Amino acid sequence: MKFTRAHSLKEIADLLNCEFVGDENFEVLGMNEIHVVEKGDIVFVDHPKYYDKALHSEATIVLINKNVACPEGKALLISEDPFRDFNKLTNYFKPFQFSSVSISPSAIIGEGTIIQPNSFIGNGVVIGKNCLIHSNVSIYDHTIIGDNVIIHAGTILGADAFYYKKRPEGFDQLLSGGRVVIEDNVGIGALCTIDKGVTGDTTIGEGTKIDNQVHIGHDTVIGKKCLIASQTGIAGCVVVEDEVTLWGQVGVTSGITIGEKAVLLGQTGVTKSVEGGKTYFGTPIQESRESLKQLVNLKKIPEILEKLKA
Repeated sequence: MKFTRAHSLKEIADLLNCEFVGDENFEVLGMNEIHVVEKGDIVFVDHPKYYDKALHSEATIVLINKNVACPEGKALLISEDPFRDFNKLTNYFKPFQFSSVSISPSAIIGEGTIIQPNSFIGNGVVIGKNCLIHSNVSIYDHTIIGDNVIIHAGTILGADAFYYKKRPEGFDQLLSGGRVVIEDNVGIGALCTIDKGVTGDTTIGEGTKIDNQVHIGHDTVIGKKCLIASQTGIAGCVVVEDEVTLWGQVGVTSGITIGEKAVLLGQTGVTKSVEGGKTYFGTPIQESRESLKQLVNLKKIPEILEKLKA
């Protein structure tokens, strides 16, 4: 998430009522999660296990719960609770905007686009030309949709990330200030849910087709011309490269990459990154030929046992 203007380190520290390490005029340009941070961004870290990763990331401002040695060219914001204060920043720079109408006046709808009854189009949404939005679709604030996109009934674009911190009193949600971006010529089936990024974009690449009842988590990037079949669930921060096929009920864990032109057969459990150009099956995932051989061998066990008894 980039701010609308540059802020100083002192401005951000005053907003959070926290101490800082670095030049008070140090330039702050935005805030992001660690996998998408860039120079000028704030990243938060609240566990010693991840201090080094945050301190040596592309981020130049680290919101942290301990005063540690600061690498050259970076600044620190010292917070008792970085998770809480990251939420404060999201609330300040990307607050929730109430809407009382079905189509926000700030939404931009392209020529030739049809929006069926009972759909909701939020604040700052941009929809391209010649799209078809069927009934009861909810498109949350700041979603971007390209040209020639079809979205079927009941689909929701832009719900919050499933991202929580466990506390003694219960679960504390990390607020989502990112977007959903749907590129040109995408087809999305009925009753799909695509969550927005925490600070960045959840992106569906050009020409990708998504079946009914598919879930795609926050900050995931789906490549161009992919096929995703019904009841597939993809967690957050996943990269699915171009022309990948995911058949029905595939489950994908967070933070992994599926290589270009990979094919994942139905009910595969994707527990790790996999290379492109191959076909996979099973849980845990492995190449389909190996997995199917193992299933054949399992069926032979009773026959082998009978021979041993004889």
